[in-house]
Amino acid sequence: MPSETADLIRRARVWLDEDPDPETRAELARLIEADDAEALSERFAGTLRFGTAGLRGELGAGPMRMNRAVVIRAAAGLAGYLTKRPEGAGGMVVIGYDARYRSFDFARDTASVLAGAGLRPVLLPRPLPTPVLAFAIRHLGAVAGVAVTASHNPPRDNGYKVYLGDGSQIVPPADTGIATEIAAVGPLSGVPMPESGWETLGEEIVEAYLARAGQVLTAGSPRGVETVYTPLHGVGRDTLLAAFARAGFPAPTVVPEQGEPDPAFPTVAFPNPEEPGAMDLAFAAARSRGEASAPDIVIANDPDADRLAVAVPDPSAEGGWRMLRGDEVGALLATHLVHKRAGGTFAASIVSSSLLSRIAAAADLPYDETLTGFKWLARVEGLRYAYEEALGYCVDPEGVRDKDGITAALLFAELTAELKATGRTVSDLLDDIAVEYGLHATDQLSVRVEDLAEITAAMRRLRQEPPITLAGLSVVSAEDLTHGTDRLPPTDGLRYTLGEDTGRSGPGAEHSVRQARVVVRPSGTEPKLKCYLEVVVPVASGTELAEARQTAARALQALRRDLGRALRL
Repeated sequence: MPSETADLIRRARVWLDEDPDPETRAELARLIEADDAEALSERFAGTLRFGTAGLRGELGAGPMRMNRAVVIRAAAGLAGYLTKRPEGAGGMVVIGYDARYRSFDFARDTASVLAGAGLRPVLLPRPLPTPVLAFAIRHLGAVAGVAVTASHNPPRDNGYKVYLGDGSQIVPPADTGIATEIAAVGPLSGVPMPESGWETLGEEIVEAYLARAGQVLTAGSPRGVETVYTPLHGVGRDTLLAAFARAGFPAPTVVPEQGEPDPAFPTVAFPNPEEPGAMDLAFAAARSRGEASAPDIVIANDPDADRLAVAVPDPSAEGGWRMLRGDEVGALLATHLVHKRAGGTFAASIVSSSLLSRIAAAADLPYDETLTGFKWLARVEGLRYAYEEALGYCVDPEGVRDKDGITAALLFAELTAELKATGRTVSDLLDDIAVEYGLHATDQLSVRVEDLAEITAAMRRLRQEPPITLAGLSVVSAEDLTHGTDRLPPTDGLRYTLGEDTGRSGPGAEHSVRQARVVVRPSGTEPKLKCYLEVVVPVASGTELAEARQTAARALQALRRDLGRALRL
């Protein structure tokens, strides 16, 4: 037996001896008996790294998988971190979980470990949307919270997300502090895990969330909107339907094949409304209602319901429905909030459209920009509204200091109903926004890899050979975000600002792309390299929109092509 395989089997046997889960013990025993070096290497090549996204990975045995042993260590590390902080010792920690495989087991183990460490763990009453957890932390005055969820990852994954007492996700240095405590955890036999000592909350916490959620709406606003809704086999359905009923909206038509929570996500390749095909059943349900009772919008939550997707009728789109980009929904919600005279700071992540900054400026509202993730957006001073292009919207930061697909759905339904009451549509408002601020068109180039080294190599190539032009536009500035900026902490990313092609003249020049922006970064949760593209085309009137959109589409296509060549992936 090669020495590498022998070492793998030795480490696997050590892990096996303290693994508390019969299921993963059996998995590991089979691999050891088969001398399966490849499978053992995948599980023992390192450990899942705890970071600002917490933990996320494939279910299975070993330190590189999500399992009870890994979760117990994570909970013990979190307990160690909290008990060493004056505000944390003995404090309440709220634990929420979704309907994925092993989510309840991981939540229960977390409660046991925290109770054994002298903290006050409380479990949410059932699988619930992540925003309910974020709300509960603030509502109950907890010192921390844990969400057991892998959001929209594939069915084989699960995750572990940590919030601190203000209800926002952890950022440095809390992540490294918790990771240090996890690394210091000794044998699992030394981690106290009592059979009791925690509380399971009742439905009153859901009632409190729903009461708060309704406050995002204006009293007496129109509610006449017809909706088709899919929770994508996740946990959003009951909470969203209850929120709509309380607010007085007509009950959404739920896509029957995707209504029940199901950790196998049997009808979709990926349980993410952004993925091709994920919304097909929702569009079919919308078409089945016929023209006389056609819905005004189709909406979706991702499996833990912290994101919102929206589609609108579009005769030119295949199947008659068009998915709105996250940037479009972000701008629409911002415009609606401005119309409602909202005050405070508007914020977006660096990969989101620059349109929000123009909407805020026109309304004389402060604007801020952060790194990707609501762990950063939620910390903006004086925050009133934040969004990021990946379908995340925070419309009530005092209630939920995180993205919330339920309250965002309520607010979007109100916007749609108000437009409908005046004989207008969401698409009409998008046209108005384009004329007022210029057409801001966005797209994304996303490359999934099997080997993360490919992403590292691609980022290195871009740094060593930065592009001079992209899509015929000059690269005006190139920022390596690993060095940070005066407003942003360091992150692994590159940002290019592109200027107008000054050589263009003659007919149609008024519809040329005046500016563009590209951000390239590795995904924080998936094995992907993501490139975020934006072009801006001036529009003087509604009659120019069709040509402006064609110009923008050509420019985005050229950006994708040229950037793909530069990445060499």
